[in-house]
Amino acid sequence: MGIFNRSHAQILAVAASCVIAFYFIEFNFHNCPEELTVEVPITSTFSPSPISPPGQCTCPKGSIFLRDQLPEDHKDELIQRRAKELQQHKNRTMSVLSRLLFALPNSPLRYPIQGFIVRPLTATLIPGLALYAGQRDNYKVSLSVSKGILTTKFSAEGVTVQGDGETHLTLESNSLVVLNNLLSNMFYTSTVYHIHTGDLVSFTFENHEAWFPIIIKQPQMPVLYDMGTDISSHVTITTKTFVRYQQLKVMLNSIQLFYSNIKVIIADDSFKPEKITGENIQHYIMPPAQGWFAGRNLAVSQVTTKYFLWVDDDFVFTEKTKIEKLVEVMEAVPELDVVGGAVQGDQFYFSLIYEEGEEGDGGCLDRKSKVKFHSLPSYPQCSLVSGVVNFFLARTDAVQKVGFDPKLQRVAHSEFFMDGLGSLLVATCSHVSIGHQRQQRNNQYVRYRHPPKNDENMKKQLHFFKNYLKCVRFG
Repeated sequence: MGIFNRSHAQILAVAASCVIAFYFIEFNFHNCPEELTVEVPITSTFSPSPISPPGQCTCPKGSIFLRDQLPEDHKDELIQRRAKELQQHKNRTMSVLSRLLFALPNSPLRYPIQGFIVRPLTATLIPGLALYAGQRDNYKVSLSVSKGILTTKFSAEGVTVQGDGETHLTLESNSLVVLNNLLSNMFYTSTVYHIHTGDLVSFTFENHEAWFPIIIKQPQMPVLYDMGTDISSHVTITTKTFVRYQQLKVMLNSIQLFYSNIKVIIADDSFKPEKITGENIQHYIMPPAQGWFAGRNLAVSQVTTKYFLWVDDDFVFTEKTKIEKLVEVMEAVPELDVVGGAVQGDQFYFSLIYEEGEEGDGGCLDRKSKVKFHSLPSYPQCSLVSGVVNFFLARTDAVQKVGFDPKLQRVAHSEFFMDGLGSLLVATCSHVSIGHQRQQRNNQYVRYRHPPKNDENMKKQLHFFKNYLKCVRFG
């Protein structure tokens, strides 16, 4: 089920319009005399241009200005390294496909505008190329590319082909039908291997010029999970523990009551690890005090099921902890990556509002607690958000691609969803809940639970450099 669906009537109406339009175009083209008699007004050319860089973003009231958190003796050096890394990031993530293209009115040129994908180094037919022009003594079109070559595999009398097998190709004929036959047999081959980039084609006739994109992409093999027949083959429970074995054992006992067959993975960085045994329990011992995100990485790396359920070690499963209901939502809306529930009946969630800002300064981020985007179609008890509480079901492969930054050792939860912004589609649901154990005094845990000031400063400097932020507000 798609998140945004049109009604069947709308879809049928659009489809019917497209069929009718296609019929008239194809009928006129294939049944026309040798020269079309409809003249198209001459228009000026328009070259593609990069999207205008974003303007300066506005820091919301109460923001932390991250540049002020940098050490004075290294500030200039950090800013220079950050700018260099940003350019490397853009080189990796941007291509000509990011350029803004305009379709000019009354063009006699037909060409693909979306969805033309080619495999690297593979000759591929360019679909839909054609010229619609009034009667002339001679017709001449040109095509140009930059990351490949153009070839035509159709020969005919009365036509001149220049540049076959090169980056710039010209076709000229006194017959429009013959010219269009050649255009319908035009092939593009990329000449540089790249797994995901693009090329722009310039298509010209007289004073008319059109641009259209070619996506060069290595097809990916799907990575599928066998869901099996029961919940234990759908989900693995994961947790991270640190010197809280009493709470951990309570949580494990509660899992046994409701989901005795589900595998539980525990990442443990306690100073004096205790042996945790039990059916379907995997206990991984880490070096001491490595931190929460390092433990999350370890636990999630060992998951072999399609989904994992993240829980804190002081949670407790109840009759309201229905993992199946979260799986149902994820299966019904496959675009989702993370679905959070409630803890003690209380939902914690937030939305992230991010503006890129100017390149020299960085972006502005505003975390808005208890703010949703909108409800999930067919699941009114669920809403789309940016981040959720530490009780969530997640798609294993999606979370593994984002990962948890091990530099963040103590208090760090929003940071995972900040790193996943734009990659992870997140929802919160109120109809699935987990319990929380009563707090017990643990001096050793408390000492590590609350970070010192230098940890907070490190986190702010990390946001400045890694996330290229100018300011951030945690509302």
